[in-house]
Amino acid sequence: MPLQTHRRQFLSAALATSAACLCAGVRASAADKPARKIKYIDIHTHLGAFYFGQELTAELLVRFMDQHDVEKACVLPLISPESAPITQPVTTAIAAYRQFPERLIPFASLDPRAVTEPGKRTGHVGGVKGMIDILKRYQDAGCRGLGEHKTGLWFDAPQQMALYEACDAVGLPILFHLDDIRNPDTPGLPRLENVLKAFPKLPLIGHAAGFWASISGDATFEDFGRYPEVPKKIAPGGALDRLLKKYPNLYGDLSEPGGEKAIARDPAFGREFLIRNADQLLFGTDVLMPEQKIPQFDLLDSLKLPEEVQYKIFRGNAIRLLKLGGE
Repeated sequence: MPLQTHRRQFLSAALATSAACLCAGVRASAADKPARKIKYIDIHTHLGAFYFGQELTAELLVRFMDQHDVEKACVLPLISPESAPITQPVTTAIAAYRQFPERLIPFASLDPRAVTEPGKRTGHVGGVKGMIDILKRYQDAGCRGLGEHKTGLWFDAPQQMALYEACDAVGLPILFHLDDIRNPDTPGLPRLENVLKAFPKLPLIGHAAGFWASISGDATFEDFGRYPEVPKKIAPGGALDRLLKKYPNLYGDLSEPGGEKAIARDPAFGREFLIRNADQLLFGTDVLMPEQKIPQFDLLDSLKLPEEVQYKIFRGNAIRLLKLGGE
């Protein structure tokens, strides 16, 4: 048997096994627990094969959602070269939405390095107007936001500012990744603050290690590239509390290890942080492969948040931000 054929058969068998295991887990979990009173809207999921041989299809994502009482989920493409080992195009998110229009919400993505000023031949898209034209097409196809925005440019680089201007013009919230490599900033998040000031009506949803390290007043640039050991007390004076209070267009995405560890490292502080910033925080998982363990579910339940706080974080803020209507 040719080696290439053998590899294809092995990969197909592995994917089928993952799907079967996930289905079995879904059935068992669904039978063992009652339905949640407040169902989740997940602001952050992915489709495709972020890791080789562990593809998450639209069908498997919806089964994961059923297992965990997630009513709707946003599907985020990954198109920039720094964002993932295998790109996840916008067309994949739109196709999933067409397959499950009541469950999945597609996001758009656009790398600002594809942009050039009119008259210059250094990119494929002509300035902010060109980006607006592309984003409007994505909107017409059902996209409700832009993300995961994850480039190797400084957060407020000129190309980035052009993309933010285009999203502001068409009304697409931006879900961004911020660490020491992708959309980097420095302690105190001054570059993020520059953007918040420049576009006060543009919702910016923060995510990843650098963003969430800034919950603590002693965060260093080195912390932007790693997850904290837990437990680890949070020092007062963190940039996130200051910026969330000052800028109503800033939001926090509680997904992936960054969001979970920011709350779990100091649970007493984390619970109060969730309560005082409840209008600007969004539940998310960052699920990107079958059988992925998501600690946010147990963590948030363990904090015994007031019901009105749960509603805002688990679904209400997403409904308002993405204009989902009378949900």
